Parts: sequence; structure tokens; C-alpha cells
Amino acid sequence: MSESTTAERYLRFGRIAAQGSSPTYTARCEEIAKNPDFLALLDALPEPKRQPNLLFGAVRFLDGPVDESFLSWTTAHWAGVTAVMLARSTQTNEAGRCATLMPLLARLPQPLALIEVGASAGLCLFPDKYRYAYDGQPSFGPDSPVVLPCRANAVIPRQMPQIAWRAGIDLNPVDLADPEQRRWLEALVWPEQGDRLARLRAAMEIVRADPPRIVRGDLNDTVEDLVAQAPEDATTVVFHSAVLAYLTAADRRRFAGTMRRLPVRWISNEAPAVADGKRLELLLDGEPVARTGSHGELLEWI
Repeated sequence: MSESTTAERYLRFGRIAAQGSSPTYTARCEEIAKNPDFLALLDALPEPKRQPNLLFGAVRFLDGPVDESFLSWTTAHWAGVTAVMLARSTQTNEAGRCATLMPLLARLPQPLALIEVGASAGLCLFPDKYRYAYDGQPSFGPDSPVVLPCRANAVIPRQMPQIAWRAGIDLNPVDLADPEQRRWLEALVWPEQGDRLARLRAAMEIVRADPPRIVRGDLNDTVEDLVAQAPEDATTVVFHSAVLAYLTAADRRRFAGTMRRLPVRWISNEAPAVADGKRLELLLDGEPVARTGSHGELLEWI
């Protein structure tokens, strides 16, 4: 097989990110990587729009198949698929990541003013509305339809953060009052992950009942103004999960410089520069403290 950047990208996604989590996507990625005609269709798109999650989400959004007929169906419906891919972006909003953020939030001086960059629909702005179930420990938190399981390599204190204020930033905020936008978030959940889909739907209902303020804008242009609006009697926490990969290196450096300059606590839950592709690295104020599962299913303190 003559490799191309796009082929390698799909092989990596299938063999690393989706391996063990979505056999369906692993198989489709292998097929795509070996199909020059389909790779040519992808390569005609702008580079940021060629990513596997966006392609699979667009097909599922259009009720297309992800089984062995995926390539033939997608090729036949390519105009519609590309219209969705060009109009939308991967805005996976995984409430499960709160299970890895919550222990850090709980140990900071309370109460907290939360600012999430790359907030999507804002589901991760509500860590105080979910219940937590860490392996080998009694669950704790409010009586909630959203229970977040997590494997942890240490006992997690049964302490909930006190959230006094919350807001978010996103280039394209997701309006949960719009059924089409809710359906897009559902389309981004991988086919085998029924529990994750049920959790997403329950979390969306919680947030719909009390929508957070999410400002439309670029994080580098917006975060400082939003920090200035946070209440002075609360600890301002700026946090993000799986967001920085969508920024250029220069924009990441600019954002890190802003975080170090502002009077905030900074929680970063991102893929490290060198990783196995399935875990994120949790940092507090720029210092690594744990490795985490990409969907909040694992917390390994360093």
C-alpha cells in the first residue's frame, strides 16, 4: 500500500484510538486506508476536515451505515456527507471527563468560578450535578441520573466542589434547545458505546434545565475578558479537555502564556506530545498530576 498522510491518520486512529473501544471504527479505518479512491475524496477536503471522527459522525448524522457497506454508501452520498463535514466540527462533549477533573476541583479553595474553554454544550461545567463511582469505593454525589464510573489507582475523597459561577467559551457553542444540535452530539458517540450515549442524553437533559453561559469566540481572544467577569470571592478555574490539539503550536504557546499570567488555577486534560493515543495527561497549573482515560474512565495519579 502506498501510504499517504490521510491513510496514516486513519490507520493510527483505528489501531490506537479506536482499538478495543470500537471494533467497527477500527475495521472501517483499515478499509479506508487501503482505498485510494476514497482517500482521494478525503484529500480534496481542507486538512482539518479529514479527521476520522468527523467523517464517521457525519455519516451517522445522516443515518448512514458503519458496517461493511460504509464505503459504498458514503461514496454514493458524498455530496451530503461533505456538506455536514464542512459545516460542523467534532465537538464531542463527554461528561465522563468530570470524573477525572472532580478530585482536583474539590481540593482547590472553595467556592469555584469555572470557565471551560472549548465548552461545546457545556456538559463538563456541571461536575456538581453528577454522581461518581470510583472502583472499590461507595458512589457519592447528588442523586443524579448521570453516574460516572472511573477506575482510579488511589482512594478519592468523598468531597464535592462548590460551584458559585460557571461559564464557557467555544467557537461554535452547541445549543441543546436545538434537536439537530443534540443529534450531532449523539452522532459523535462511537457505535458500541451505548452506556456513553445514555449518559450523554441524561447529561444533556440536566444542562437543558439550567443552560450555562457560553460565549462564542476564540479562546485566546476571549478568556481574559471572561476571567475578569468571575466573582472575586471565588477561586477562578480555567479548564479544558482534548481541545488544544485543534490549535496551532503558536496559539497553544499564546494560551499557555495567558494562563500563567492570569490570577487563575489552570486545569489541562490533554493528549501529551508523546503518548499511546488512548490517554490524556492531567495538569494543574502546568504540572502533570495524573494520566486519564480519553472519556474519563481512568484516573492514574502520577
